[in-house]
Amino acid sequence: MSVSRRAVVGLSAFSLCLITPSRAQLIQVKTLPLAQGNQFQIFPSANLGMASVSIALADSALDPFVNPATGSRILASRFFGTPTVYTISQGTGGGRSLPLALLVRHAKWYGALSLAVQQVDPSRAPQSDGGVFVTDLPPPPGGGPFGSSTVPTQPESESHGNQFAFASIGRRMPERHLSIGASMLWNGLHAVDGVDLLYANSRRLEQSGDAVDLRVGALKEWPTDSGKGARSLQAILLHNRFAATHTVTYADAIWNPITQQFDEQARIEHNEERTNTWGMQMNYQIPLAAPGWRIGWLAVANRASHPKIPTYELTNVPAIPRDPGYTHAFNLGMGVSRVEGPARFGIDLIYEPISSYTWADAAVPTPTAAGDTIAPGGKTIENRFRFSNAWFRLGVEQPVKEGAPTSFQLGLILHPIDYRLEQQDNVQLTSRSVRATWWEWTPTWGLSYRQPRFELRYQGRATKGAGRPQAQIFFGDIRALSAAGSTILAAPTGPLFMTDVSTVTHQISLSLPLR
Repeated sequence: MSVSRRAVVGLSAFSLCLITPSRAQLIQVKTLPLAQGNQFQIFPSANLGMASVSIALADSALDPFVNPATGSRILASRFFGTPTVYTISQGTGGGRSLPLALLVRHAKWYGALSLAVQQVDPSRAPQSDGGVFVTDLPPPPGGGPFGSSTVPTQPESESHGNQFAFASIGRRMPERHLSIGASMLWNGLHAVDGVDLLYANSRRLEQSGDAVDLRVGALKEWPTDSGKGARSLQAILLHNRFAATHTVTYADAIWNPITQQFDEQARIEHNEERTNTWGMQMNYQIPLAAPGWRIGWLAVANRASHPKIPTYELTNVPAIPRDPGYTHAFNLGMGVSRVEGPARFGIDLIYEPISSYTWADAAVPTPTAAGDTIAPGGKTIENRFRFSNAWFRLGVEQPVKEGAPTSFQLGLILHPIDYRLEQQDNVQLTSRSVRATWWEWTPTWGLSYRQPRFELRYQGRATKGAGRPQAQIFFGDIRALSAAGSTILAAPTGPLFMTDVSTVTHQISLSLPLR
């Protein structure tokens, strides 16, 4: 186990960018190297063990859940069962999902339906000696300076459940070589991995909320007579709405003059979280002169607004007002692939620029260092983030031997994150600039067995380079904390202590033809 001391600006990305069947359509914003569980990996995928390469290589199982228009490529109706398990090392988190899905085609119409249930374990902070710090320990027994307590605590082993429902419909217009489709994904959320770590001094946390993802998609193909495959253009327009409420129970120490002891009294806070995102994606592919080779280009744009932001409480940091902000994020990428029978190969390269602007509003007239006063509603702190991130994905699939029904997959994902914060303090009349960078990397693997009556896949991945905060987090003086849905933008001035952990995901997928 290694412990890293990072003086970085904290932003942990949780559900917003992961609660949809997205590979690039909703872009994850992240300024904290926080390990996250892959709890929203709920759809079947043929490329998961190949590092999820996608720009120039089709994913026959996942594509209809990403772009509903690609359901036109379904050759026959199929049923999928895709149980998925993820764990975070050192016992700091984990979860289990059981999704069931149908891909259906009839004449020119096609569609998909998926239902899933999930359990998520409580997140825990590792200790520096390798143990696990439980933030919801019961209060000390009576005696000494401490008296009675009736504050409820979170059971250490309590898991919470989420539900997911997805439906899509589309139609193919063969005379125009055009397909269109629409989809909706609803998530009922009672547990988002890692959120409980953001209320370090709480005794109990209850999450409730939902997310709705609406999409329309189009697929245009230009077939050729050369046998090299068709040129294709995909387009997606999406709108994502995320809403959650965190009911947090704290224990306040109250001096009891009768017993001459401190009694604990419950304090309950209700924190709302709201984020609205609009997004668009374009993907263009063409065949190359060499047989089996294709090249593709990707462009993605997101705009997210954050009208409601939770008031998180970190250890040794007083709670402060959190106010709205907005984020613009983009992906520009290129990919190359080769398909030769059952053997497949793909590479994706993506550049990811992001800008985010957040602020804190004055709740009351606030004097400044120059003797002026900021009126209520005026900005006390302004944060401007500029990201220059990248993605590299490489994956291969190869039969064990020629003509064999068994194939293996290997892949690697590299994700460098680099950003700069420019912060203006309008109260102290100071400014500062912070830069942070780190790498996350993910090896992937898989094994598949195909028969005419069924197809069985096992795929896995292990993400490294991120961590979990220790029991004590010293952020120094936090004067602005803003969120992008379940993405949290924070601007600390002190060091952050993280323990390196790994997030490992295992997925088994069984596919059965319906006719």
